[in-house]
Amino acid sequence: MADNDVQLPPDEASEATAEETRKAEPQFEEGFTLKTLLGAIFIALFMLPGGMYLGLVAGQGIGDAAEWVTIVLFAEVARRSYSPLRKQEIYILFYIAASLTAVVSVERGLAGGPFSQLIWNAYFSNSPAAAPIQGQIPDWATPAITSPAVVRRELWHPDWFKPIALLVVSELCGRLSWMGMGYALFRLTSDVEKLPFPYAPVAASGATALSEAGTESWRWGIFSTGTVVGLLFGVLYIGIPVLSGTLLGESITLFPIPFADFTTSVENFAPAAIVGISFSLGNLLVGFVLPFEIVAGAAVASVIGMILANPILHKMGMLPSYRRGSDALTTKLSVDMDFWLSVGIGINFAIALIGIYLIAGAVRTARKHRAESRFSLAPPAGRGDVPVWTALAAWAVSTLVQIVLCKVLVPNFPIWILVFFGLVWSPFNSYISARMIGLTGRGVSFPYLKEGSIVASGYQQVDIWYAPVPLVDHGWVAQRFREVELTGTKMSSILKAEAVMFPLFMVSSFVFWGFFWNSNALPNAAFPYAQQFWPIQAQLAAVIQQTNVPRGDGTGNHFMNAIKPMYIAGGTIFGVAAFMACQFLKIPLLAFYGFAGGLGLYPANTLPQLLGAWYGKKFLAKRFGAETWSRYAPVLLAGFFCGTGLVALLSISIALIGKAVAKLPY
Repeated sequence: MADNDVQLPPDEASEATAEETRKAEPQFEEGFTLKTLLGAIFIALFMLPGGMYLGLVAGQGIGDAAEWVTIVLFAEVARRSYSPLRKQEIYILFYIAASLTAVVSVERGLAGGPFSQLIWNAYFSNSPAAAPIQGQIPDWATPAITSPAVVRRELWHPDWFKPIALLVVSELCGRLSWMGMGYALFRLTSDVEKLPFPYAPVAASGATALSEAGTESWRWGIFSTGTVVGLLFGVLYIGIPVLSGTLLGESITLFPIPFADFTTSVENFAPAAIVGISFSLGNLLVGFVLPFEIVAGAAVASVIGMILANPILHKMGMLPSYRRGSDALTTKLSVDMDFWLSVGIGINFAIALIGIYLIAGAVRTARKHRAESRFSLAPPAGRGDVPVWTALAAWAVSTLVQIVLCKVLVPNFPIWILVFFGLVWSPFNSYISARMIGLTGRGVSFPYLKEGSIVASGYQQVDIWYAPVPLVDHGWVAQRFREVELTGTKMSSILKAEAVMFPLFMVSSFVFWGFFWNSNALPNAAFPYAQQFWPIQAQLAAVIQQTNVPRGDGTGNHFMNAIKPMYIAGGTIFGVAAFMACQFLKIPLLAFYGFAGGLGLYPANTLPQLLGAWYGKKFLAKRFGAETWSRYAPVLLAGFFCGTGLVALLSISIALIGKAVAKLPY
């Protein structure tokens, strides 16, 4: 694992470590081959619908399971064909699996590709929360609620042509944008500034773990142990709810999803306290892998904020929206709107300011250490790079297309804001974020910049919220390309993989969501996560989409009422003070980031993670040795995800076959 005591600016030792890592990098080879092409088709046909279903049932993606199941299957087939997979091919399979099975929206449990957003738009436009703005939602976002395309749930209906065309163009521009700008940032932060990217070696080594399976048998032993545990847990946590929902029309859950909620049980002596416990074994195992400081900081912050502070705030009259009898999800929404939303914005501003301060210090240190060095943009020989100007041109063209598209769709919105977001702010923020990730493993963000700008613009229509506004942070891509470099994979392999994935991804997402939505009214009792969370998310989305819409009753918008400048200022001051205290007390920087990010999390999830982190550090690390355990834990977790993934895929396959025969009652 990376050193948890990361301090900034980087000292000579960290620079030397980074240099040693670079010297040990392998020769570059092609990773996109016929084997990986077949793997991409396999993932699109079998893993993508599994992730889609699992997200609706349990609110989690199938990404980790898809990666490991695909690798194990193809590695075994290749080995028995006397043509074992090279680690470059393994990494590309991981890359493809992670991209195709990523969760589009974690809060909504939406996976299965970009067409999930169209399904959400159709649900949202019909939801009670959207009633005040129902007539303002444009037909290029979703057809009218009276359209046969929505009533009969037919994604192939002509009324969907405009939303689908906009989705395809937006997805294509988005991929060109992040690949172009992300690659340029990688060349700048990695090749020129030679930042360490502390988490990139961890990700790269995990992606190539199975390439050593033939020589290091311990990996298979640990992996198989995790797989067996995952199989057993997956039957209870995923298999029974999915199969019972298919056979009976209503899911039977042995463990509460997403967690057991005791909020109403403690409201008499601790009103507004959000109390619960997650029974997902994955949380415990995730604690084995994450740095202890991050997990501990997040757990402490979530307990202080959601359990201890909320009753005090309620007694002080600072949580007027809270109502007794509310469950954890409703309580969380109310306390966020009353208090924690503004405080969270302030803390994020503090993190952004701290990031800029640390970057400035790192630049000064780098100048002192490398005053006589000559920087060059010339890439290493054989890495398969493309000219930087080509990457920047792809970014610029795709961004301009998005700006023009927004202007055509929303002609009255000020174009200078779109130009500023796309051509000025996004590259500036992306560079800051890429540099912070290169130094600490964590980026920076400026929360609610889009919402604030739209309100400040004076534009008073809902359609702007559905337009492809080019406000993005591409900083994360720099680490992705660094991982590619560490595995010895040619950069051209990523370009080939993306060129194949895009049409495959779009077609698969359309086919599976079209079939699935036509067979099921969403949400329903067969999908407990969607049934519980979608109404809450619809209510939150409706509030945000009315921030720029004037209200006739004079009460103002709920979201804007939730933005309290005094609380934001207090959150900013608190964040800076906490950082200074950590620096003074020599508390690891990762603990500060964990604490800052944990204030808005559910203790039901953070406490099991802390238990896992504590048990791993206190007992397992001592039993096996800290270094050995740090290698065991990721493989054990990967095996667990593989086991749960196998159960999920089997259960989901049975469910999809059942739905292909006849529609479920709803």
